[in-house]
Amino acid sequence: MKILFVINNYYIQGNGMSASARRTVQYLEKAGHEVRVLSGPNKNAPEPQPYYQLKEFHFPLFQPIIEAQGFSYASSDPRIIEEAVRWADVVHLEEAFVLEIRVIKIANKLGKPITATYHLHPENVTNSLGPLRKWKGFNRFLLRCWRNWVFNHCACVQCPTENVLDRLRRYHFKSNLALISNGVITDECTRPTEMPEDYEAPNRPLRVVYIGRLSKEKDQSTLLEAMQYSTYAKRIQLIFAGNGPDAKRIKRKAHKLYEEGIVGYEPQFVFLDRDGLRKLAAEADLCAHCATIEVEGLSIMEALQQGAVPVIAVGPYSGTAQFALDRRSRFPEKNPEALAQRIDYWLANPEERWEMGHIYAKEMEQYDIRHSVEKLVDMFQYAIDKKKAL
Repeated sequence: MKILFVINNYYIQGNGMSASARRTVQYLEKAGHEVRVLSGPNKNAPEPQPYYQLKEFHFPLFQPIIEAQGFSYASSDPRIIEEAVRWADVVHLEEAFVLEIRVIKIANKLGKPITATYHLHPENVTNSLGPLRKWKGFNRFLLRCWRNWVFNHCACVQCPTENVLDRLRRYHFKSNLALISNGVITDECTRPTEMPEDYEAPNRPLRVVYIGRLSKEKDQSTLLEAMQYSTYAKRIQLIFAGNGPDAKRIKRKAHKLYEEGIVGYEPQFVFLDRDGLRKLAAEADLCAHCATIEVEGLSIMEALQQGAVPVIAVGPYSGTAQFALDRRSRFPEKNPEALAQRIDYWLANPEERWEMGHIYAKEMEQYDIRHSVEKLVDMFQYAIDKKKAL
């Protein structure tokens, strides 16, 4: 099967959508399929570059905001797009922006089947646009535009979580909606089976880790505020793994907690590769995830794979809460007191926490990316067969 992936930037580092696309392409190729990518350039290195390379598109006024969010847009050269689409058996869209609208027009002209993955909520886009962030009417309008201009032109739309599936059904998407996780690469859990002797030591720092971009929608602020309510604050070592547009503000708030004596250890900020993140998760006492806008949450999935026990925010635009196995690992979004209660419960019960970490690691086996790729291939074949039947 010849599959064309369409994404504005396939190579951006620290962007979950691009990382997911790269992994999916890798495993599709391992399964014997031919995959090519239509994308903007790789700005991080001379090589590799997408098979069909488009120029980067710069937005007047908004370009600094776009770059701060770890994103970039590609231009829409019709000659390159047509060459790419003509080659493919199926065209797969990773976004719902101008590039994808242009690709749809050409794919329809050439009679090519189209599928898509729903990676972003409108709120992911508007969250950095000041007053628009809180204007629900605009977000609803934007989702309808995406539905009408992009997703309704697709035979199938991949919904990574039940939260996404429910939302798209409420908005009456016409496409076939397929519940398929983006999946995680299968990794062995490196957390030891036996609990270490010093795990219950009364003076040991308790590592509470947050893995994810430092941005408003990830809501690291709620974790920082929770420290004021936690009975374990003096023993907690906060570790934030990630970077992003809100880095300065979050670092300032975190260090203020230490200076005021609320937490006993100075918060750490690190940016790690995949192996480093696995090691950090395997050594964590807890892994917090406070995001208010999250389609799935690759970072928390990989942390759970290493036996980290999570505390995850529950809200209308976050699908990540489905990974929490019970209420002890869930709290209402933007509620620092409830988060502190969950943190205190787990920190007060180290044996239970250790045992539960291994249960979470086992639970993540169902999200093996190889299973996801098998389902995606079925989705692509459905689109191809449906187009042939017309």
